[in-house]
Parts: sequence; structure tokens; C-alpha cells
Amino acid sequence: MTSTETSAAPQGLSTDHSRATADGAHSHGVADSGVQGSRADRVTSFDLNVIPVPSGREEEWRFSPVARIAPLFSSELADTATVEVEAAPEVLVETVERTDPRLGQAGTPGDRTAVTAWNGFTKATVVTVPKEVKASAATHINISGAADVAQAAHVLVQAQPLSESVIVIDHRGDALLNETVEVVAEAGSHVTVVSVQDWNDGAVHTSAQRIKIGRDAVVKHVVVTFGGDVVRVTPDAEFTAEGGDIEMVGLYFADENQHQEHRLFVDHAVPNCKSRVTYKGALQGEGAHTVWVGDVLIRAEAEGTDTYELNRNLVLTDGARADSVPNLEIETGLIEGAGHASATGRFDDEQLFYLQARGITEADARRLVVRGFFAELIQEIGVAEVEERLLASIDSELEKSMTVITGGKDA
Repeated sequence: MTSTETSAAPQGLSTDHSRATADGAHSHGVADSGVQGSRADRVTSFDLNVIPVPSGREEEWRFSPVARIAPLFSSELADTATVEVEAAPEVLVETVERTDPRLGQAGTPGDRTAVTAWNGFTKATVVTVPKEVKASAATHINISGAADVAQAAHVLVQAQPLSESVIVIDHRGDALLNETVEVVAEAGSHVTVVSVQDWNDGAVHTSAQRIKIGRDAVVKHVVVTFGGDVVRVTPDAEFTAEGGDIEMVGLYFADENQHQEHRLFVDHAVPNCKSRVTYKGALQGEGAHTVWVGDVLIRAEAEGTDTYELNRNLVLTDGARADSVPNLEIETGLIEGAGHASATGRFDDEQLFYLQARGITEADARRLVVRGFFAELIQEIGVAEVEERLLASIDSELEKSMTVITGGKDA
């Protein structure tokens, strides 16, 4: 692995904070030149007129294929996406009007697709885990769209005080979808939210996932992306009272010409809260592009903060590009700990040789190495059927790369 922000990228490989600095993506200045100052100064609004259509030079869009996402910048999105819920017996599911006062409490939109998603829905799906209830099974929210109509969807997950639950948001089929997911974890609740992007080829999906963490609440937020043409997920986490804890886990696998982008923001605005961010991705094929940006802000009043973020990328073939930009902004020295790390590298030929020397075929050796790369995070998902699907998807993607490497011959 070639690691940390200051290391040079391997020859022929686009990667890491070093590249972002070299091409100006991680400088600071006026918004029109693709840069920003403090993350605290980012413009947020529910008003479409406040957050205009981006040019692609803005900091939050400079890595994105803006032309491919452009239909979702529209102020007029169809509210026709399909949202179906298979709820645990103890969980309440409602379809509500956009005027419902519970909507919008998890935070304010911070980019163009987030604000158009907010303004594009007329009805929302609200999933409530009642106070002190421990859900006996996972609740599944299944979302699908259409390939030729730009649509909006809105989901609110409300974990009431001292409740425990697992929510799986599963995206499949065709889509040109702009989505908002709100997660409100009230005092003492424990909630796991797993967002799976398993779209058909050609799907375009943006998802603003805003998380509000109450006193002593514990949130695990998992993002799994291995489908679609363009997928852009932007989780924002905000602590509102002491004792909050969030673990953000992500796994992604990009294939030829796929763009997968994950931009996170963790806002430590109150004392004595903890955050851990770990994202891992693999990519292969000409034009495969992954982007990971992790922003953590520790405000002056957030004494006692404990935070760390990590991103690792494994590049399996030539022609792929991984951009990784960890950002940590600290306004107080009275913290428990803070750090970040980023690493991107090619497939380890020494590991491959070691396994093949012991009689393992090249295809099986590659599968073992990639599975080993993801193993720790796969176990963190905590939902067996999602873990099994992810392993099957990894194996399927590796079959594609082996076909390219061997020219269709048996490995």
C-alpha cells in the first residue's frame, strides 16, 4: 500500500491526498475555484435559490461527473419512486405529507442534489422504532426507480429513546433517483442503518443521508456500493448532546466506467462524543473512478472529542482512479484524540506469488486477497444476508477482472 496523504502515487495510478493537493482540489479559497474554507462555513439551506446548479468547479463537485448527474439538479423531480417496507413487528411505518413536522429535523441540505431532493418529494416514508423497544428483526426498506424519469424519495428513520433496531435500505433495479435519508437517534437509542446501492447498470443515484445523534445514542451507519453507473452518497452526522457515538463503515467496488463517490461530514459540536470512520474500496477496469472525502470538524466547544477516520483503496487493474481526501479541522486542543489516514495501492503481487506457490490458482488467490482486504468491514455489517450478497458480488467482479487478465483462458 502507498499510504498517508503526503506519499506519492504509484506510477500510472491516480490517487490520494497528494493528487488532490497537486491539482488544487485541497486548497482553500473562493468557492468558484473549487475550494472552501472551514467546513462550518458551508452554505446549507432548504431553499433552492440559495444553492445553485453547480459548474463542477466547486469543492463538493470537482471530482464528480456533473454532466451525468445533471438531471438530478432539476427543481422539478417526479415523486414516483417505489418505497416498500418490510418492518419488524414492533416497528411503526407511515406514509406522511411533506408538511409533517418530524421531517427536516436531522439537518439542512448542503449541496444542490440534497436541496432538490428535499424540494422534490410530496410524501415521505417514516419508520419509527418506539421508545424502549428492542426490534426482534431487521426492518427492510426497498427502493427502486425508473431509468428515464428523474425522481425524488424521502425516508425518515426515527429511533426513539432507549430503542434498539437494525434498518436496511436496499436500492435495486433501474434509477435516476435523488434521495434523502434522515436518521434521528434519540437519547440512549442504538440504531444500525445499512444503505445498499445494488443498482442495475446505467443507474444514477444521489443520496443525502443526514444523521442526528442525541445524548448517549449509538449509531452504526453502513454504506455498501457495488452497482449503478454513477452513485454519490453524502452522509452528514451531527452530535446534539454529550455521550453520542457513531461508527461509519463503507465498502465499495467500482467496475469499468463506474463512478462511486462517498463524501462524509462528522460535526462534533458538543463535548465528549466519539466517531470512527472506516471506508474501503476496490476498483478495476478502464474508467473506474472512486472518490472518498472525509470531513471531520471539531468545534471549539467540543472538548473531550475522540475521532478517527480511515480510507483504503485497492486498485486491481490499470486504467482505474481512486481519489481519497481526509480532512480534519480542530478548533480546540482539549480532546481525547483525533487522526486520519488514507492509503491506495495496487494488488500485492508478493501475496499472489506466495499463495500460488502453495498450489492455489491465480483466480482463487486473487479472491482470497480481496476478501481478506474487506473481511473486517464485512463482519462489521452485522446483517448476514447483506454480508453474503456482498461476498457474492465481490466474487462476480473478480471473475470479470480475471477474464481481462487471462484473455478468457482458464487461470
